[in-house]
Amino acid sequence: MKIGIVSKLFLLTTLLCMLILATIFVGQTIFFKQYYANQKVNEINKSIQSFTKEYLKAGKDVSTIQKLQHDFYQENTTWITTLDSLGNIKYANDFSVTIQLVPSRNKELSDREMNIPLYSFIDLEDLQRVGFDLEQGRHIFIDGVIKDDTVIPAILTVEDKNVVLENRQLSEKLYGKRDATEPFPRGSSQIYLNGVIQKLQLPVGSNIYTNRVFIERIKQFQVNLLLNDNYYSSVETIDYEENNIKYKIFIRPVKDAKGKTTYILAMTSLQPVDEAVQMIEGYYAYLILFVLLLSVMASSYYSKKIAKPLLQINDTTTKLANLDFSETISVTSKDEIGDLSHDINTLSSTLHAYIHQLQKDIEKEKQLENTRKEFISGVSHELKTPLSIMKSCISILEDGVASNKKEYYFKAMAKEVDKMDMLIVDMLELAKFESGTYKMEMDVFYIDQVMEYICEQLALDITNKQLHVQKQLSRIQVVANQLRIEQVITNFITNAIRYTPENERIILSTIDENKRVKITVENKGAHIEHEHLEKIWDRFYRADASRRRAEGGTGLGLAISMKILELHDVEYGVSNTEDGVLLYFYLNKKGQNPY
Repeated sequence: MKIGIVSKLFLLTTLLCMLILATIFVGQTIFFKQYYANQKVNEINKSIQSFTKEYLKAGKDVSTIQKLQHDFYQENTTWITTLDSLGNIKYANDFSVTIQLVPSRNKELSDREMNIPLYSFIDLEDLQRVGFDLEQGRHIFIDGVIKDDTVIPAILTVEDKNVVLENRQLSEKLYGKRDATEPFPRGSSQIYLNGVIQKLQLPVGSNIYTNRVFIERIKQFQVNLLLNDNYYSSVETIDYEENNIKYKIFIRPVKDAKGKTTYILAMTSLQPVDEAVQMIEGYYAYLILFVLLLSVMASSYYSKKIAKPLLQINDTTTKLANLDFSETISVTSKDEIGDLSHDINTLSSTLHAYIHQLQKDIEKEKQLENTRKEFISGVSHELKTPLSIMKSCISILEDGVASNKKEYYFKAMAKEVDKMDMLIVDMLELAKFESGTYKMEMDVFYIDQVMEYICEQLALDITNKQLHVQKQLSRIQVVANQLRIEQVITNFITNAIRYTPENERIILSTIDENKRVKITVENKGAHIEHEHLEKIWDRFYRADASRRRAEGGTGLGLAISMKILELHDVEYGVSNTEDGVLLYFYLNKKGQNPY
């Protein structure tokens, strides 16, 4: 059977590419893991050496040591902490319970305060379950051991609460699986204490207590250290695996200026390399398809050897590589070169469309980022002022400068608290509508009755500003979520009241438009600049920045209204009228509901 040169070159090119691909695949899937692990271990060892030097320089400066640990994690994605000679986390008072010991058989420990670290007994996520049982004043019993005048608790029992907190790894060694003839850890003795809880200290923010695997390794380290003083006498790197995730544990004993031993313990996960290898394995399926396409193109080139079309193709593809899509290939022959020319032209137009879309997406992302920044800035500004007012009131009350005005300052603080509460409620409601999971339940109701009811609720505000409300309402049944539409209309009318000058008019109307009804709220007064019209739907936007707090509100009302109307899938908008501003939206009439 005769095999053509095109077929031969195709097979040769394909086999060569596959061989290269297979070599790369084997290297990445077999050797890359070990290479990555060795590199990471070497880098972390260097970082631990630097950490150790800085730690010894810091002495007992807790804040500096905590910053060193935080920076170490940020740079190496590796948890690190320091343990004392008995395996306790140093400076763990931020997650502990302070007790006042009462007289017991251990008289030398009676009548003194003691901090009991809680990380050995409970995870942070379980604090809500047992935190109430550790409140101040409760009696607590401690079973454990004492070594070098340091109490190492194994079991905590809260009196009358049937609550037992246990360091299982330590208690099983001491009481459970331990041989009765086996002595307690060398240099230690069993101890039973009881006392009264003075204070419960809980951690704030991100810390090592959130990493359950790391805490379990620390507890196991302490058990091994207590049972064998020389268990960790030298530098060690230990492999550990849990839930099919591999870890490296680094143990470095160091001595401080007084000769006391401190253990630096770090743990890092090797999961990223496993995920990377899995991604590579999936990626090769697409790469093989690309290799086959490349082989077809190479075979066509070898077989035809037509210089002019290929040069033209080369020139065009060079421009394509530089993102110049202005030129197309004019070769239209009914052969492989013609097909290649057509495919490149298609690729060019497709890439041009994709890049154009990508540019639009990038611009949209930039706009979204600006919106996020504006939102954070707005929230910060909105909360900063009431907090400053409250702080000033508290300072005045503490100093006793205006003791005869206590009621005034308490009312001022209560007012600011109400404003912050209203802001938080609006933010939560806006987040609920933006989550994409909120579903509108539809009702049938008369829109004119709703608007009349809202006007009655806002009558006092209208009267205070001596405003005149003109109603042009028709008795029309609509299909919508009545509660949320009431919220929208309330926001529209409240906005109109806020920005309408005294003795001016507010016009409310419903306009029947066959299958739907248009609801409008128009306030007379100053116009909104054209470029700012669409910004009124933004968070914290107010047309008159100088009246932000004086006029009240959270600045989220119209943003919430926009989300409600979008969830109804109806048209809405804002426009300047001859002598004012008009807010409007549409609702479907009964019998025309698309839902």
